[in-house]
Amino acid sequence: MINKKVILVALAILVIFVTTGLIIGNSIVHNTKNDTIKVGVLLPLTGPSETTGKKLKNAIEVAEEIINGEYSGEINLEGSDYIGLPNLDNKKIEFVYSDHKANPEVARTEAERLIKEEKVVALIGAYHSSATKTASQVAEELKVPFVSGSSSSASLTNRGYKYFTRIAPNDDMETEFFFEYLKYLNESLNADIKTVGVVCIDNEYGVHASEVINKWLEKKYNSEGFIKVVEIRYSQDISDIDESIKKIKKVEPDVIFQASYLEDITQFVKKYKEYNIVPKAVVNYCGGFQDPQFVENLGHDGNYFSGSSASLPSVSVNNEIANEINDIYKKKTGEDIDGPALEEFASAMIIADSINTAGDIDGNKIMEVLKTKTFDTPYFTSNQIKFDESGQNLNTISFIVQIQDGKYEAVWPLNIQNKKPQIISQKWGL
Repeated sequence: MINKKVILVALAILVIFVTTGLIIGNSIVHNTKNDTIKVGVLLPLTGPSETTGKKLKNAIEVAEEIINGEYSGEINLEGSDYIGLPNLDNKKIEFVYSDHKANPEVARTEAERLIKEEKVVALIGAYHSSATKTASQVAEELKVPFVSGSSSSASLTNRGYKYFTRIAPNDDMETEFFFEYLKYLNESLNADIKTVGVVCIDNEYGVHASEVINKWLEKKYNSEGFIKVVEIRYSQDISDIDESIKKIKKVEPDVIFQASYLEDITQFVKKYKEYNIVPKAVVNYCGGFQDPQFVENLGHDGNYFSGSSASLPSVSVNNEIANEINDIYKKKTGEDIDGPALEEFASAMIIADSINTAGDIDGNKIMEVLKTKTFDTPYFTSNQIKFDESGQNLNTISFIVQIQDGKYEAVWPLNIQNKKPQIISQKWGL
């Protein structure tokens, strides 16, 4: 005779399986009877990148409001007239946030927690490439789709992962873009930029930026007159960077390629001023430079620094949808949406679109949509996003901006130029 306690335990386990989902092999079976479809979001909500993380969270909140119908009839964006996900009984999307504190190991454990405990059907984030790397490893193991908005390390899409996609251009693409911009400066302004300095944080993001700079110099740009004369790799704890600054001062490079977060780039610019380091150009990979707080932190000292961006009001002045999204974001934050924030907004919109198009929360079906669909993204200059087999977005969404008179101005390519670029020639503080 079967023991009654055994039967009761078995029934209890069955109830848990039915109501909360279970793990079979490395796959998560999710409950489809909830009122919402959960998507996990990994962001640096505390720690050195807290300010940036909160702005990215605000952008995703705007996307969630649009998807769930709060602006139905008010914004002319595909799907904005829905209330939730129509192909899943109009279930609403719910973004579940987790703070990885800019720590890759925390990102790993939080990704696992979101999938196994929160029962999210997909992940987005995580801004820091090092955090995205570890979190996406977990997603790959558990066959859960991961859409990265703004992480840029080239290595992320070189791993052969089946469950990973990335919207932002990678550092490899941006490096070639930067060198072509420098050639434009040489040709149009007679800038005579030749010597290259590299300043990068010593993590996934910065190291890969450095590696692809070396690659492109060797592959093409050494033969076109560019030569690297100094490289600085610094740890996240940059309490004393004077020795690094002295190395830069000694060679005075014509251009500095900078891969830094907001707190880091702020400190470096202050030291450039202190040591009177005045390169002809500073080009910044996605990161701290794009955050409007950069201008707030530095005032006039931030003028003439440049870098890539995916969002700028002057570029989208005639783009009704981009302006509508920016207006919603600005009401929430008091600021215009910047490049990384728009990329994370897009990651939220695209994962929701993919789940709805699949009509299912199965990871393989969602990934089939991600890898085959061309997504309409009228809020980007590219208007569309299409992922290749590696998961990399094929369409260029970035352009070069330069800070002039405390404002980000589009300076290159010429088809979006609203201000001509300037060579850094100011005396500090003037």
